[in-house]
Amino acid sequence: MSKVKGIILAGGEGTRLKPMTDLISKQLLPVYNKPMIFYPLSVLIKAKINDILIITKPHEKDSFSRLLGDGSKWGVNIDYVIQDQPKGIAEAYIIAEDWLNKAKSLLLLGDNLFFGEGLNTIIKKTITKKKGATIFAYQVSDPHRYGVVSFKRDGSIKNIIEKPKSTRSKWAVTGMYFYDELAPTIAKQLKPSKRGELEITDLNNKYLKQGNLDSQLLGKGIAWLDTGTPDALLEASNYVRIIETRQGIQIGNPDYE
Repeated sequence: MSKVKGIILAGGEGTRLKPMTDLISKQLLPVYNKPMIFYPLSVLIKAKINDILIITKPHEKDSFSRLLGDGSKWGVNIDYVIQDQPKGIAEAYIIAEDWLNKAKSLLLLGDNLFFGEGLNTIIKKTITKKKGATIFAYQVSDPHRYGVVSFKRDGSIKNIIEKPKSTRSKWAVTGMYFYDELAPTIAKQLKPSKRGELEITDLNNKYLKQGNLDSQLLGKGIAWLDTGTPDALLEASNYVRIIETRQGIQIGNPDYE
Protein backbone atom coordinates (compact mmCIF):
# COMPACT_ATOMS: atom_id res chain seq x y z
CA MET A 1 0.00 0.00 0.00
CA SER A 2 1.31 3.44 -0.90
CA LYS A 3 1.80 5.97 1.86
CA VAL A 4 -1.24 7.63 3.41
CA LYS A 5 -0.94 10.82 5.43
CA GLY A 6 -3.41 12.49 7.76
CA ILE A 7 -4.62 16.09 7.85
CA ILE A 8 -6.56 17.76 10.65
CA LEU A 9 -8.13 21.10 9.77
CA ALA A 10 -8.08 23.17 12.96
CA GLY A 11 -8.63 26.67 11.60
CA GLY A 12 -11.85 28.61 11.31
CA GLU A 13 -13.16 31.38 13.50
CA GLY A 14 -15.41 29.30 15.76
CA THR A 15 -18.06 31.98 15.39
CA ARG A 16 -20.88 29.86 16.77
CA LEU A 17 -18.88 29.19 19.94
CA LYS A 18 -18.10 32.80 20.81
CA PRO A 19 -17.18 34.20 23.31
CA MET A 20 -15.39 30.94 24.25
CA THR A 21 -13.35 31.12 21.05
CA ASP A 22 -12.30 34.75 21.47
CA LEU A 23 -9.17 33.65 23.35
CA ILE A 24 -8.71 29.99 22.42
CA SER A 25 -9.04 27.87 19.29
CA LYS A 26 -12.28 25.93 19.03
CA GLN A 27 -10.28 22.72 18.60
CA LEU A 28 -8.57 23.30 21.96
CA LEU A 29 -11.83 23.57 23.90
CA PRO A 30 -12.55 20.57 26.14
CA VAL A 31 -14.92 17.83 25.08
CA TYR A 32 -15.60 16.36 28.53
CA ASN A 33 -12.09 15.63 29.81
CA LYS A 34 -9.72 16.25 26.92
CA PRO A 35 -9.06 18.83 24.18
CA MET A 36 -11.27 18.57 21.12
CA ILE A 37 -8.36 17.94 18.76
CA PHE A 38 -7.46 14.75 20.64
CA TYR A 39 -10.49 13.04 19.10
CA PRO A 40 -9.57 13.33 15.38
CA LEU A 41 -5.91 12.80 16.27
CA SER A 42 -6.80 9.50 17.94
CA VAL A 43 -8.70 8.36 14.84
CA LEU A 44 -5.57 8.84 12.73
CA ILE A 45 -3.25 7.19 15.25
CA LYS A 46 -5.53 4.17 15.60
CA ALA A 47 -5.59 3.79 11.82
CA LYS A 48 -1.76 3.66 11.85
CA ILE A 49 -1.47 6.92 9.91
CA ASN A 50 1.84 8.19 11.22
CA ASP A 51 2.42 11.45 9.32
CA ILE A 52 -0.05 14.10 10.45
CA LEU A 53 -0.45 17.76 9.50
CA ILE A 54 -2.31 20.26 11.67
CA ILE A 55 -3.62 23.26 9.69
CA THR A 56 -4.39 26.19 11.96
CA LYS A 57 -4.45 29.97 12.30
CA PRO A 58 -1.25 32.01 12.74
CA HIS A 59 -1.76 33.01 16.38
CA GLU A 60 -2.83 29.51 17.45
CA LYS A 61 0.02 27.42 16.04
CA ASP A 62 2.09 27.74 19.22
CA SER A 63 -0.80 26.56 21.39
CA PHE A 64 -1.23 23.39 19.34
CA SER A 65 2.52 22.81 19.30
CA ARG A 66 2.75 23.10 23.09
CA LEU A 67 -0.08 20.58 23.49
CA LEU A 68 0.88 18.03 20.84
CA GLY A 69 4.59 18.59 20.25
CA ASP A 70 6.09 16.70 17.34
CA GLY A 71 3.93 13.63 18.01
CA SER A 72 6.85 11.45 19.09
CA LYS A 73 5.23 10.61 22.44
CA TRP A 74 2.57 8.75 20.44
CA GLY A 75 4.91 7.32 17.82
CA VAL A 76 3.79 9.68 15.03
CA ASN A 77 5.16 12.74 13.24
CA ILE A 78 3.12 15.94 13.62
CA ASP A 79 3.79 19.00 11.49
CA TYR A 80 2.03 22.36 11.50
CA VAL A 81 1.12 24.82 8.76
CA ILE A 82 -0.74 28.12 8.75
CA GLN A 83 -4.02 28.98 7.05
CA ASP A 84 -3.91 32.78 7.08
CA GLN A 85 -7.63 33.22 6.48
CA PRO A 86 -10.46 30.65 6.54
CA LYS A 87 -11.07 30.22 2.82
CA GLY A 88 -12.84 26.88 2.83
CA ILE A 89 -12.13 23.26 3.70
CA ALA A 90 -10.89 22.42 0.20
CA GLU A 91 -8.13 25.01 0.55
CA ALA A 92 -6.48 22.57 2.94
CA TYR A 93 -5.25 20.65 -0.09
CA ILE A 94 -3.65 23.70 -1.67
CA ILE A 95 -1.94 24.54 1.63
CA ALA A 96 -0.81 20.95 2.19
CA GLU A 97 0.36 20.18 -1.36
CA ASP A 98 4.10 20.32 -0.70
CA TRP A 99 3.78 18.46 2.60
CA LEU A 100 1.70 15.70 1.00
CA ASN A 101 4.32 15.18 -1.72
CA LYS A 102 1.86 13.18 -3.86
CA ALA A 103 0.67 10.98 -0.97
CA LYS A 104 -2.92 9.89 -0.46
CA SER A 105 -4.60 11.36 2.60
CA LEU A 106 -7.35 11.17 5.17
CA LEU A 107 -8.73 14.60 6.06
CA LEU A 108 -10.54 15.16 9.35
CA LEU A 109 -12.26 18.32 10.54
CA GLY A 110 -10.92 19.20 13.96
CA ASP A 111 -14.37 19.72 15.49
CA ASN A 112 -15.81 16.33 14.46
CA LEU A 113 -15.92 13.38 16.86
CA PHE A 114 -16.08 9.80 15.55
CA PHE A 115 -16.32 6.71 17.70
CA GLY A 116 -17.71 3.22 17.48
CA GLU A 117 -17.33 -0.47 16.81
CA GLY A 118 -16.01 -1.12 13.32
CA LEU A 119 -14.97 2.47 12.57
CA ASN A 120 -11.26 1.68 12.42
CA THR A 121 -11.90 -1.31 10.15
CA ILE A 122 -13.83 0.92 7.73
CA ILE A 123 -11.05 3.51 7.68
CA LYS A 124 -8.28 0.96 7.19
CA LYS A 125 -10.18 -0.60 4.29
CA THR A 126 -10.80 2.79 2.68
CA ILE A 127 -7.21 3.98 2.77
CA THR A 128 -6.08 0.97 0.73
CA LYS A 129 -7.84 2.46 -2.31
CA LYS A 130 -5.46 3.13 -5.17
CA LYS A 131 -7.52 5.79 -6.94
CA GLY A 132 -10.26 8.32 -6.29
CA ALA A 133 -11.96 9.74 -3.21
CA THR A 134 -14.30 8.50 -0.51
CA ILE A 135 -16.82 10.36 1.61
CA PHE A 136 -18.10 8.99 4.92
CA ALA A 137 -21.86 9.38 5.32
CA TYR A 138 -24.03 9.21 8.43
CA GLN A 139 -27.81 9.01 8.67
CA VAL A 140 -29.39 12.04 10.40
CA SER A 141 -32.88 13.28 11.19
CA ASP A 142 -32.20 16.86 10.03
CA PRO A 143 -30.37 16.57 6.68
CA HIS A 144 -31.06 20.19 5.69
CA ARG A 145 -28.25 21.24 8.06
CA TYR A 146 -25.57 19.33 6.14
CA GLY A 147 -24.17 18.40 2.80
CA VAL A 148 -26.38 15.49 1.76
CA VAL A 149 -25.47 12.57 -0.48
CA SER A 150 -28.13 10.80 -2.54
CA PHE A 151 -27.71 7.38 -4.08
CA LYS A 152 -28.74 5.55 -7.25
CA ARG A 153 -30.47 2.19 -7.06
CA ASP A 154 -27.17 0.37 -7.44
CA GLY A 155 -25.76 2.19 -4.39
CA SER A 156 -23.45 4.49 -6.32
CA ILE A 157 -23.52 8.22 -5.60
CA LYS A 158 -26.14 10.22 -7.50
CA ASN A 159 -25.29 13.68 -6.22
CA ILE A 160 -24.17 15.75 -3.24
CA ILE A 161 -26.16 18.87 -2.36
CA GLU A 162 -25.10 21.35 0.29
CA LYS A 163 -27.85 22.05 2.86
CA PRO A 164 -30.83 21.17 0.64
CA LYS A 165 -34.22 22.70 1.47
CA SER A 166 -35.85 19.36 0.73
CA THR A 167 -34.38 15.91 0.16
CA ARG A 168 -35.39 12.29 0.39
CA SER A 169 -31.93 11.26 1.49
CA LYS A 170 -31.02 11.45 5.16
CA TRP A 171 -27.35 10.65 4.61
CA ALA A 172 -25.15 13.57 5.69
CA VAL A 173 -21.55 13.92 4.54
CA THR A 174 -19.40 13.90 7.68
CA GLY A 175 -16.17 15.74 8.37
CA MET A 176 -13.94 12.87 7.27
CA TYR A 177 -12.73 12.42 3.68
CA PHE A 178 -10.23 10.24 1.85
CA TYR A 179 -8.47 11.50 -1.29
CA ASP A 180 -5.86 10.21 -3.68
CA GLU A 181 -2.75 12.14 -4.67
CA LEU A 182 -4.68 14.28 -7.18
CA ALA A 183 -6.60 16.26 -4.53
CA PRO A 184 -4.27 19.32 -4.52
CA THR A 185 -4.37 19.55 -8.33
CA ILE A 186 -8.16 19.33 -8.40
CA ALA A 187 -8.54 21.77 -5.48
CA LYS A 188 -6.57 24.39 -7.41
CA GLN A 189 -9.17 24.15 -10.20
CA LEU A 190 -12.03 25.16 -7.90
CA LYS A 191 -13.62 28.58 -7.93
CA PRO A 192 -14.73 30.29 -4.70
CA SER A 193 -18.38 29.94 -3.78
CA LYS A 194 -20.74 32.86 -3.15
CA ARG A 195 -19.38 33.08 0.39
CA GLY A 196 -15.83 33.30 -0.97
CA GLU A 197 -14.66 29.83 0.03
CA LEU A 198 -13.31 26.75 -1.74
CA GLU A 199 -16.04 24.28 -0.82
CA ILE A 200 -15.30 20.65 -0.01
CA THR A 201 -18.58 19.73 -1.72
CA ASP A 202 -17.21 21.18 -4.96
CA LEU A 203 -14.05 19.10 -4.61
CA ASN A 204 -16.14 15.98 -4.04
CA ASN A 205 -18.33 16.79 -7.03
CA LYS A 206 -15.23 17.07 -9.21
CA TYR A 207 -14.31 13.52 -8.26
CA LEU A 208 -17.92 12.45 -8.78
CA LYS A 209 -18.00 13.83 -12.34
CA GLN A 210 -14.84 11.86 -13.08
CA GLY A 211 -16.48 8.70 -11.75
CA ASN A 212 -13.94 8.52 -8.94
CA LEU A 213 -16.03 9.14 -5.83
CA ASP A 214 -17.54 6.48 -3.60
CA SER A 215 -18.91 6.36 -0.07
CA GLN A 216 -18.64 4.50 3.18
CA LEU A 217 -21.82 4.46 5.26
CA LEU A 218 -21.29 4.78 9.00
CA GLY A 219 -24.12 2.68 10.38
CA LYS A 220 -25.44 1.57 13.75
CA GLY A 221 -22.83 1.35 16.46
CA ILE A 222 -20.84 4.34 15.20
CA ALA A 223 -21.30 7.85 16.55
CA TRP A 224 -20.59 11.05 14.65
CA LEU A 225 -20.85 14.31 16.56
CA ASP A 226 -20.19 17.85 15.31
CA THR A 227 -19.09 20.05 18.19
CA GLY A 228 -19.48 23.41 16.44
CA THR A 229 -22.22 24.94 18.64
CA PRO A 230 -22.59 25.22 22.43
CA ASP A 231 -25.41 22.67 22.46
CA ALA A 232 -23.47 20.26 20.22
CA LEU A 233 -20.36 20.68 22.37
CA LEU A 234 -22.35 19.86 25.50
CA GLU A 235 -23.99 16.89 23.79
CA ALA A 236 -20.60 15.51 22.73
CA SER A 237 -19.19 15.99 26.23
CA ASN A 238 -22.13 14.14 27.77
CA TYR A 239 -21.76 11.32 25.26
CA VAL A 240 -18.07 10.87 26.09
CA ARG A 241 -18.76 11.10 29.83
CA ILE A 242 -21.47 8.44 29.72
CA ILE A 243 -19.42 5.98 27.65
CA GLU A 244 -16.25 6.45 29.67
CA THR A 245 -17.82 6.29 33.12
CA ARG A 246 -20.20 3.41 32.41
CA GLN A 247 -17.90 1.26 30.31
CA GLY A 248 -14.54 2.23 31.76
CA ILE A 249 -13.00 2.92 28.35
CA GLN A 250 -11.24 5.91 26.85
CA ILE A 251 -12.59 7.81 23.84
CA GLY A 252 -10.32 10.09 21.86
CA ASN A 253 -7.27 9.64 24.03
CA PRO A 254 -4.10 9.15 21.94
CA ASP A 255 -2.33 7.70 24.98
CA TYR A 256 -4.57 4.64 24.68
CA GLU A 257 -4.51 4.10 20.89
